[in-house]
Amino acid sequence: MRTPTSTYRLQIRPSLTLADAADLTDYLVDLGVDAVYLSPVLTATTGSDHGYDTVDPTTIDPARGGEEGWRRLVDAAHAKGLKVVLDIVPNHLGISVPAENPAWWDVLTHGRDSAYAPWFDINWDAGPLHLPVLGDDGFEALQVVSTDSGAELRYHEHRFPIAPGTYAEGDSVADVHARQHYRLAHWETGNTELNYRRFFAVTTLAGVRQEDPTVFEQTHERIFRMIREGDVDGLRVDHPDGLVDPEDYFDGLAAAATGLWITAEKILEHGEELPDSWLIHGTTGYDAMTEINQVFIDPAGEETFTDFQRTLVGDERDLAAHILHGKTQAATILLPAERDRLTRLVPDLPAEEVRRALTSIAAHLEVYRSYVPVGIERLHAAATAAREEHPDLAPTIDLLVLRLADPTAEVARRFQQFSGAVMAKGVEDTAYYRANRFVALNEVGGNPAQFGMEPDAFHRAMARRQEHQPKSMTSLSTHDTKRGEDVRARLAVLAELRELVTPWLEEFIDRSGITDRSFANLLGQVFLGAGLIERERMHAYAEKAMREAFTGTSWTHPDAEFEAQVHAAVDLAYDDENLNDGLCRLLALIEQPGWANSLGQKLVQLTMPGIPDVYQGTELWDDSLVDPDNRRPVDFAARRALLDLTEAPWIDGTGAAKFWVVRQALRLRRERSDLFTGYAPVVASGTSAHHLLAFDRGGAITAVTRLPYTLSTDHHGWADTVLPLEGTWRDVLTGAVHTGDTKPDELFGHYPVALLVRD
Repeated sequence: MRTPTSTYRLQIRPSLTLADAADLTDYLVDLGVDAVYLSPVLTATTGSDHGYDTVDPTTIDPARGGEEGWRRLVDAAHAKGLKVVLDIVPNHLGISVPAENPAWWDVLTHGRDSAYAPWFDINWDAGPLHLPVLGDDGFEALQVVSTDSGAELRYHEHRFPIAPGTYAEGDSVADVHARQHYRLAHWETGNTELNYRRFFAVTTLAGVRQEDPTVFEQTHERIFRMIREGDVDGLRVDHPDGLVDPEDYFDGLAAAATGLWITAEKILEHGEELPDSWLIHGTTGYDAMTEINQVFIDPAGEETFTDFQRTLVGDERDLAAHILHGKTQAATILLPAERDRLTRLVPDLPAEEVRRALTSIAAHLEVYRSYVPVGIERLHAAATAAREEHPDLAPTIDLLVLRLADPTAEVARRFQQFSGAVMAKGVEDTAYYRANRFVALNEVGGNPAQFGMEPDAFHRAMARRQEHQPKSMTSLSTHDTKRGEDVRARLAVLAELRELVTPWLEEFIDRSGITDRSFANLLGQVFLGAGLIERERMHAYAEKAMREAFTGTSWTHPDAEFEAQVHAAVDLAYDDENLNDGLCRLLALIEQPGWANSLGQKLVQLTMPGIPDVYQGTELWDDSLVDPDNRRPVDFAARRALLDLTEAPWIDGTGAAKFWVVRQALRLRRERSDLFTGYAPVVASGTSAHHLLAFDRGGAITAVTRLPYTLSTDHHGWADTVLPLEGTWRDVLTGAVHTGDTKPDELFGHYPVALLVRD
């Protein structure tokens, strides 16, 4: 087993190629990292910065360094003792530029007779492939263009093949188009008439049929060669919930990847466990992120923020209502084509009733999917809730759920894929931009219904993690997080500053001019978490956030008036003297407790049960917001310079203190992995004991400060609090030595965190 002690995520792209990553391996080793963790590297759509739109799964992307860059990276990493972990994307392929995807081009050319037709999840019975690419000029701009290999249909920059024997000189464009295995249509028909499975609501990502063993082998050929040649030590599997049968997929992957460390981007909802039958080592860490976020939030702030959202913002809906509404909208507005495909699989039931029933069951399902027969009780619970919501549909629901519970039924297999898309689009990408009581909680895999977590609950969660997922990845930031880890750390302080924060939020909401006051509340909180970052970055965030919220505007039909309100409100926070002054005063109060939270949550994540990942650049303070903001280039030169540190720097705006904590923790995990094999709480006593979170991993003790603002204001510091230590311990962060009952003032004399080993 090649399980790493830690990973460091790099976003490989044309501006940070595999060769560039090879040049960073010495830095990563000095930082204490055990494995370089790469975003997808197979050939992606030209210009793709993320790589999740693979167009050719058989080759390494030339724009990312190609085969030569791959060899250079692997050789450099292994020469320095670094493992290599690779992100792979089995669920879909990119089709926005058909000519760049050889398999898709062949399918467009030859239809269901193509050798690659089995690759894609296409409903051929519904007619030719529906391609929603045309604008308002439609067929008027379509033309036939002769090429060296024959001829093509062209629509502006878009190219489509012409099947052999379907074009002769003198044929009209309309006649040629009518003879193809596809039909070009207006872009707005994508959500309603599509006849191929896509990734969520993204029509430019076509679903792949990994349930077919031949397709599985063909689309994984390059990855399996990497494994056979010893190039990779671990795999991160993107979006397994999109597959018909994730368990079967992981069985096949494990058989080909013996000894590799495998994690899956599986979003676990509150109370959900990873299926025991999956042959993987855990998730990619959103569940761990939620546990860490929660323990640094003061539960005492819940009433204030709940009342504020209801009375001053005017939002009477609770989270459950927002989620139900968001998921219902996703099923009916974003995903009706998928819902209609399901409906056609039960032709003996009334179609309209089936559509309504499918929408309601998916909206009430509390997890992404139920993996029937595993988790079948969640499916039945959703059906019960659907009957209560729509009593008139009870007979249809009764008959439908019998089929949805049958794992061999086609409608059940496809419903699993549908419900996951409904959850992702309806909750994370919609409800979490609307239910803005406390946005620090509105994160991927988060649980905004829970407002904070006490240390004893955290310890129970960590004990379960140690028992069931000791090799699962843990994360604080990813390429998909809505707000960066240090933004969330600062937002957590708002729960402690509640009586000071809400007046400014009220003023901002009132003066913003934004008709959606809940969205104004979100924007105000983000200013408090991120601070006065570069104005253009905040404008970009606001644009994405309001379109995701899908209340006053949307991606497909932007409302110019509403968007102007939001952008004016952004400028107001920067330009209005009184509003800006109030914001700056709050930011000054948030700064130091925010730093304490940042160091605390980082040290917890790096030392808790599981394998910690450091997302690129987050070894320094990170003020990133949602993608693509969190995928900005990283200044590695500045980080390299900090490797020269020989003693713990003081905490300041440079982030050097965070760098030091990260480096010392990663080095300890790599060099003394024997100290991280168990989990036991270390419980402080005294007046302020609940402000101290500590645990022993089997020889290494982590101790951090929580709720730092109220620690200083409510109890006049640590008072009589002590942390019991048996024997003598040395803090690897500062070198300080502690014995027996230790006062936090001594333990945290330099940093509000400590990492102890027996001296």
